[in-house]
This record gives sequence, structure tokens and C-alpha cells, in this order.
Amino acid sequence: MRISKSRWLLAIVSIAVMLPFMVPYLTLDPDNSRVSIVSVHVQYPALVLHIFFAFIAMVAGFVQFIGRIRERRPRIHRIMGLVYVGSVFLSGLLALVIVPYIAVFTKSVSFLVLTALWLFTTWKGYWAAVRGKIARHRIWMIRSFGMTLVAVCARLLVPVLLLAYCLLNGFELPAGREGMIEDVLRVNVWTAIILDIVIVEWIILSRNT
Repeated sequence: MRISKSRWLLAIVSIAVMLPFMVPYLTLDPDNSRVSIVSVHVQYPALVLHIFFAFIAMVAGFVQFIGRIRERRPRIHRIMGLVYVGSVFLSGLLALVIVPYIAVFTKSVSFLVLTALWLFTTWKGYWAAVRGKIARHRIWMIRSFGMTLVAVCARLLVPVLLLAYCLLNGFELPAGREGMIEDVLRVNVWTAIILDIVIVEWIILSRNT
């Protein structure tokens, strides 16, 4: 079974969305950070490593959904699975270090909830595989990968949320342009979490019916 065109498209879009976000951090210069850096000795290294491992998890996750590898190369599938799980847990634990440095309460809580869901679903998927519960393993890994893609979804939703903001405010900007952007960035992660959960559960239900 070959990977579908829609999955290839999703993989390409996801990488294209995340690479520009990653580039400033490849310089290892805190001045190039896209978020405010309070601690260059704790927050910044944790942020860089969090982004790096999250990207590895995303790429490894896409590889796991290639049916040809899963069915004909089970050893590669297991190795990439361990890479995925390891990257998720490293990135997730580093996210817990970053959360206290997020000044906006609603954003910090959204990242905390996302991290908890990411770690929980990944652990459930891994533990199911260890116990030989393959069907359950696949379901939980679909949920886990949905959480992996929240970062991509949150960025893709920004233009949609900006349009929604304008529509809800009668195309006026009561808080100005900067206020509009701040409001959107307070809710884009929450919106992405909800949307990804809905899509993932719909996929799971569709596979089981």
C-alpha cells in the first residue's frame, strides 16, 4: 500500500510551514528568537531543543504512516517508532521547562494542555505496542500524531482567525492591528487543539465503520 497523495501533500505542507519558523533558531542566537527570551541559559536552550525534537517527531511520524514500510520493513517501522516516541517525550518535557516563561496566561495554559495531551497519547500508543495491542496502538498513535501536528495547524489557522476577527468586529480593529494579532495568537493553539481532536476522532471512527 503506497502512501496516499493527501498524506504526501500534508507532509510537504507541514514541513514548509515549520521550516521558516525553525530557521531563526538554527543560528543559536537568542536575538533571532521569534518569542521573547527571558533566560538565555535555561529558556532559550530548552526552546531550541524543543523545536528540534518536535520537528524530528513530525518527520518520523509521517514515515510511520507509510504503509509499505510498516508492512514490508517492520524493523524500520519499529526503529522509527522509537525515534518518534523518544522525540515526543524529549520535546514534551522541554516544553514543560518553557511554559513558565510564557507571559500570557491563556497561551501558557494552552501549551501546558497540549503538552499533556501529546505525552499522554504517545505513552498510550507506545504501551499498547509493548503489550502487543496493535489495533489499540494504531488508534493512540493517530491521536498522538494529531497532537504533533497542532503546531502546524495553529500556524495555518492564523489567517483564518484574522479574517474571523475582522468579521466579528465589523471589519474594525478596536484594539488596533497589534491588538488583533495578540488576540489571535492567544486562541490559535486552543483552536488547533480542538480542530485536530475533531479531525482525528473522525478519522478513527471512519476507519472503524
